[in-house]
Amino acid sequence: MAKLRVLILLSTMIVVGVIGYFVSLVARGYRFDTDTFTFLANGILVAKSDSDGASIFIDGDLKGATNSNLKLSPNTYDVEIKKNGYISWKKRLTIKKEEVTQITAQLFKIAPSFSPVTFDGAENPVVSSDFSKIAYTNREGLFIMTVSSLPIGFPNDPKKIADGELIGSTYTFSPNSREIMVETKTGVYLLNVNEFTSQDNFVNVIAQKTSILKNWKLEKSKKDGSEFKLLPLEMASILGKDVSDFTFSPDETMVMYTASNEAKIKKGLIEELPGSSTQKEERDIKVGNTYIYDIKEDKNFLVSDTGRSLYWLPTSRHLIVPDEGKIIIMDYDGTNRQTVFSGDYIAPHAYPFVNASKLLILTNLGSDSITPNLYSLSIK
Repeated sequence: MAKLRVLILLSTMIVVGVIGYFVSLVARGYRFDTDTFTFLANGILVAKSDSDGASIFIDGDLKGATNSNLKLSPNTYDVEIKKNGYISWKKRLTIKKEEVTQITAQLFKIAPSFSPVTFDGAENPVVSSDFSKIAYTNREGLFIMTVSSLPIGFPNDPKKIADGELIGSTYTFSPNSREIMVETKTGVYLLNVNEFTSQDNFVNVIAQKTSILKNWKLEKSKKDGSEFKLLPLEMASILGKDVSDFTFSPDETMVMYTASNEAKIKKGLIEELPGSSTQKEERDIKVGNTYIYDIKEDKNFLVSDTGRSLYWLPTSRHLIVPDEGKIIIMDYDGTNRQTVFSGDYIAPHAYPFVNASKLLILTNLGSDSITPNLYSLSIK
């Protein structure tokens, strides 16, 4: 009897162990091939979309809907995510065995809605470094607009912070976007962006201009220094000496930069993560080209070789490319370029709202006799 109980216990342990092993294989993406009676290694594609409810096509075949997991054999696939009324998202992905590849497709409207924000003109719009505010002038004075989409009932109209004849002046935001320096033919003035200052109360700070700009530069350097700590040491060194301009993504996981010297980024600055991007990267940087460096994955992507203006979308995974006659949004790795607007606007004045649902563009609607105004473009 005792031997029988031991035999039953051992048999149970073996059965549970075998079942557990098979379950672990399935969980890791393996599938059982009934032809060969073996488990074949798979990878898993986790596909999401914004907005939800889009269809997933793999190599042209419908495989399901977004917010689902697909088990795929290791290979390279053309993935397309479609939804009626939206521009299709497309990318070529390499699926590796036992790895999870995650994608989130941002879907943009085919026919975005268009509405005016200003009516009396918007000359020389300038955006703050954090893209939270835009300043512009017209015949009434200097205005500040907060680039956010607030709930119904909260005002989001442009606010006048100075009166007088300021068309033709230049203005610069402070690093924290709380002040703005206005330069006219008659002087230099420092204004608070949150309150109105009449021209009669302007204080000419031309004597302090150099000191103010020096302090602003120091403030920006401190902020840059804290962000540099997120980078591998070699990449921080390249940004410090071989780059003419750089901006971190809103979530500080990536940095966009334009090279001023040639340099080479060594491979393996950090250990490769499972499921990291398989898109083509460029580690030999060339003068004048603009790149995105992914800090978490140690990947470096060429996004422009023309020196055009590029802006981060608040998603931190997309860039706005304001070309002549059209506005493109592309993924941070330079792929999936989607034209979200085609028409008359004054490039490169296309700026994102904080929640990435709208763009703010400057246009005279194609008529040189009409003063340009700012318009809201709903792209989601």
